[in-house]
Amino acid sequence: MPRVLKYDNLRSAVLERQGDAIRFNPALLAFASHYRFEPKPVAVARGNEKGRVERAIRFARESFFAARKYADLDDLNAQAAQWCAGVAADRPCREDPAITVREAFEREKPSVLALPENPYPCELQLAVSAGKTPYVRFDLNDYSIPHTHVRRTLTVCADQHQVRILDGADVVAEHARSYDRGAQIEIATHIDALVLHKREARHHRGLDHLAHAAPAAQTLMLRAAERGSNLGNITAQLLRLLDRYGAAELQAAIEETLASGAAPHQNPVRLALERRRAARGAPPPIAIKLPEHVRDKDKRVTPHRLDIYDQLTAEADDDKQH
Repeated sequence: MPRVLKYDNLRSAVLERQGDAIRFNPALLAFASHYRFEPKPVAVARGNEKGRVERAIRFARESFFAARKYADLDDLNAQAAQWCAGVAADRPCREDPAITVREAFEREKPSVLALPENPYPCELQLAVSAGKTPYVRFDLNDYSIPHTHVRRTLTVCADQHQVRILDGADVVAEHARSYDRGAQIEIATHIDALVLHKREARHHRGLDHLAHAAPAAQTLMLRAAERGSNLGNITAQLLRLLDRYGAAELQAAIEETLASGAAPHQNPVRLALERRRAARGAPPPIAIKLPEHVRDKDKRVTPHRLDIYDQLTAEADDDKQH
């Protein structure tokens, strides 16, 4: 590594300059500190200094990039390394055309700095906001995250091959980087955990609905859990019986089942409901499939205090008096 590297006055290197007073880009200073070299911007309006920088870029553009074909970024980097060790190193040195760049480098090698053992971390870091879905968007693609990290600001750290997603200092997801557009890159465990979470949430909602409609269902479910029964199946079947027979009949049938000492299962409850229906001489119930927005109307709503409306009328009376 050379002890001094020259830079053009781009914002990636120089944020502000007043004569010889220079405010460097902090990212450049961190990079220079890691490799222990001095960044030196060329003088403004000095073509003889700036030209050397631009001629090197022009040489790389015309000699390496012109009409070059490559399969991917790794292939391009491999070709670039081969070009640097071959064509670029064998060209005449501008300071002394009698020798090549390779020979000039061999002469200067004892004077340059050795590279550190650990390379500088060149990952792209970007703050991203996770919405309601367990994905974050980066470079026009969606990468999955655990559902426990939605609605947060996370950090994406990406290099050529990998995309890491961090919550603070914790890595929550690692993906192979995709260069497609509009792709969804997923980890199967993220999706499986979300499906399981939603299934458990539906189960708890069903239990809550049963507990409000037929409080005796709580005791039935506790006994079923002690026996190791499938609570999800029992909950689903009791909810169907609730839709067919109503809350009052289901409550009475569950109480009868518990009193008889029968197994805490939906089948004894169904038999009790049928016995009660036959005793009343009622016709068999017919299940009616209602849309969700209609079923929502039967949900339990906690009433609020009505005396707050008195405050509105009191404020209106005060306005009239004033």
